[in-house]
Formats: sequence, structure tokens, C-alpha cells
Amino acid sequence: MSTQIDRLRELVQPLATEHAMDLEEVKITTAGRRRVLQVVVDTDEGVGLDACAELSRQISEALDADDLMGGDTYVLEVTSPGAERPLTEPRHYRRSVGRLLWLRPHQGADVVARLVAVDEEGVDVEVPGEKGRKATPRRFAFSEIAKARVELEFNRPAGRQPAASGDESLKEA
Repeated sequence: MSTQIDRLRELVQPLATEHAMDLEEVKITTAGRRRVLQVVVDTDEGVGLDACAELSRQISEALDADDLMGGDTYVLEVTSPGAERPLTEPRHYRRSVGRLLWLRPHQGADVVARLVAVDEEGVDVEVPGEKGRKATPRRFAFSEIAKARVELEFNRPAGRQPAASGDESLKEA
């Protein structure tokens, strides 16, 4: 027997696909009497407010036609992933090319490095040099990475912008 979350995913997935979005997560949280159904979606270009609103309307209509949430009230939130969300799929890394990452390998010390390329097997990063030294390139296979997330940068270095969709190299200004 499938769980409520599995059934919700089955309901939401085709709607997200119709909007060319990846369904990243479906979860229900409870705070007192209030239930929140959160649907997290993403695309290579990011997800705009209008796209979230349209998908939310369609999900709401589908839920109204179904009894998956039962008779109790709930709040539906359709959102994009947060800036520091964990990177768990190759597409997450692809969407983060040019960004600073925190990586925790299965073996060895944590690494903070700039993501420069992604392929089917893993990622190429540049570890910043200390005190004016040149950055050091490193390669991590996906199987070597225990955890990873994007690090927020408030002052991104000039010329270090995320690459366009499909372009796996850094763009230089």
C-alpha cells in the first residue's frame, strides 16, 4: 500500500512535468491543528513566482477533485528549493555551475570550492588558494560525495557567474 506522500507525488508529478519542472519534494508538516502541504519544484532556469502560482492553482484543483488530504484544512505551498538546499542529484550540481560549494567527502576533510564542471560521473571544482596562491583543481566522483550544498556568496568575484543552461564551463567577464 502506498503512503499518502507517494499518492500525492503521483498526483503532482504530471502537473509539474506539464510545466517542464522537476518535482524535488513533497512533504506534509503539522503545527498544532494546521497542516502544510509543501511542494518543491525546480528547473534549470529557476522557478518564477508566476509559474509557482499557476502550478499551485492546478494542484489545488486536483486536490479538490480527490480526497488525498482528507476533510481537514491544510495550506498548500508551492515553492522552489532554498539557496542552501542539499545537492543530491546530478541536475542539482549542473544548475550550480559557477557557484561556491561546500562538499563533505565520504573520506577526507570538508572542502569549500567553486564548481566549474559537471558530467555523468562527478564534478570538477577549484579550491581557492590561500594568501594569493592559485586555485587548485580537484575532481570528485558523485560516489565520493557524502553531502554537498551551495554556499551563499554576497560578494561573488567579478567574472564568476553561473553558467547558462547546458554550458558546463565558467563564463569569464
